[in-house]
Amino acid sequence: MARLIADVADYPEPGVLFKDITPLLADHTAFTSVIEALAAAGRDEHGRTVVDKVAGMEARGFILAAPVALALGAGFVPVRKAGKLPRATHAVSYDLEYGQATLEIHQDAVAPGERILLVDDVLATGGTAAATRELIEACGATAHAVAVLMELSFLPGREAVGDLHLHALTTI
Repeated sequence: MARLIADVADYPEPGVLFKDITPLLADHTAFTSVIEALAAAGRDEHGRTVVDKVAGMEARGFILAAPVALALGAGFVPVRKAGKLPRATHAVSYDLEYGQATLEIHQDAVAPGERILLVDDVLATGGTAAATRELIEACGATAHAVAVLMELSFLPGREAVGDLHLHALTTI
């Protein structure tokens, strides 16, 4: 899998080493394996789905979360950047590795009591995952776990997700 993730220096700004997953996405076998491995975070020890929906964070989280939702037989919920959703939303602002952002979710995207698997490509500072958890909880649902393709161990992402189970396919 690592051979299919390209490092891009100084993107999107100087000093950032961007992890480009597009080669992995283009490889059917690798992409399928990644989706199945991420979906495992939404199953119990007997292989039964234990989540109601899968939330994907904009933008690369969408690419991974939608097929994970299909693999689990669950619904997909987009967590979008500010101003991208057309109906009433909950919003949370947070810090990124290289700036600040605001995420939104439709107020009715998840129902009270539902269990939600959060899926993204990279766990860096953990701000996106923590903000998404906050949005899920604002709707009355419960975050079940965070599943990511990569965890950047040199950043405090794991600390930011707190007691939420983290399922990382690879740690850098």
